[in-house]
Amino acid sequence: MLLTFEQAKKNIFEVATEVATNNHKPLMEKVALLDGLDRITAEPVISPINVPSFNNSAMDGYALRLSDINQSRLLPLAGVIYAGDDISSLNWPKGSCLRIMTGAPVPNEASAVVMQEETEQTESGIKFLQQIKPASNIRYIGEDAKQGAVIVEKGTRLTIPTLSSLATLGIAELTVYQKLKVAIFSTGNELTEIGSRLANNSAIYDSNRFTLKLLLSKLNCEIIDLGIIVDDPSKIKQTLEIASKQADLVISSGGVSVGDADYTKMALAELGKVNFWKIAIKPGKPFAFGNIGNALFCGLPGNPVSSLVTFYQLVQPLILALSGQNLTEAELSFKVKTATNLKKSIGRLDFQRGVLQISTNGELEVVSTGQQGSHLTQSFNHANCFILLEKDRGNVTKGEWVTVEPFNTLLK
Repeated sequence: MLLTFEQAKKNIFEVATEVATNNHKPLMEKVALLDGLDRITAEPVISPINVPSFNNSAMDGYALRLSDINQSRLLPLAGVIYAGDDISSLNWPKGSCLRIMTGAPVPNEASAVVMQEETEQTESGIKFLQQIKPASNIRYIGEDAKQGAVIVEKGTRLTIPTLSSLATLGIAELTVYQKLKVAIFSTGNELTEIGSRLANNSAIYDSNRFTLKLLLSKLNCEIIDLGIIVDDPSKIKQTLEIASKQADLVISSGGVSVGDADYTKMALAELGKVNFWKIAIKPGKPFAFGNIGNALFCGLPGNPVSSLVTFYQLVQPLILALSGQNLTEAELSFKVKTATNLKKSIGRLDFQRGVLQISTNGELEVVSTGQQGSHLTQSFNHANCFILLEKDRGNVTKGEWVTVEPFNTLLK
């Protein structure tokens, strides 16, 4: 009996958790802030300072005390404060206001800063034209970040906005987890390296390994490329042994189906453990998962679409977990109407490729990218989402509600 998608995912994470608890604890290293993009924090990031570190003006305008405003709403000008000025010895007479520039320090006794557009200069002083709200246009100490506060939690993937905010704190380096080591190889006598001449009419290019490199690079892994391995049981077994000693995770492409030359699963069973090797999904039914010692193993199908779908849905979250990232965010999915008919056979969860778009009525809808064969890579060229069709569902008619899952950044 085939495992459901949910059962397969649960099994993967149970085994990954066990391996991580007993054997695999990601090592840490320090990196410069500029090298932190997409790395995973190995400890919380604490703010060393208050940001802002002093009360400052959010506008070019006038600082005043509300207690000085009278019925005429007119105050004489007592001076000017510029950004970078030291106001520790400032003499600010009662019953007056101060011209102040954006980013300039605001005196502690100031009640508000009024933007210059809401004032009028007269011979007698500055006239305030609008109702003044206390604390308006003042950026207060620690408003953005308080000294000693946790700014970034442990297990967080560092993005450009996050790193930019850390730069405002003066943080020069971060403690992150070391990159996950992932060994990859493809199996098949028919495979040819990209850029080489195809040997015969039955030869094909090894696009899966190329795609894996792109995906793993985007997930910030250290890639160990073991190349193309011919359909020879001893060579595949030897490659698995080498890979398991060098990597945290081993990923193969091909060789996990039911054909006479699909030796990868057999080699895995001899060297380690096969947890499962068939899932009730389409595309991607022949997906193998197990481990060889401390190294986890994922065997992807040979068809390129099946390989990409199973990597995205099963291997991607596994890599993030092994890399130390907190998996608190669920994949975004929601229901929309399909604007095209969808072919579907009952029995497996189907990940069809679709285009999420705005209809002529201004509503979200999804259309199919066309033929959905596991060998048809063009189905991904214009897709921006998966259409998830339940295993007990058959053909879908235009206008029915379906679940869509927009691609995350891995496929963008």
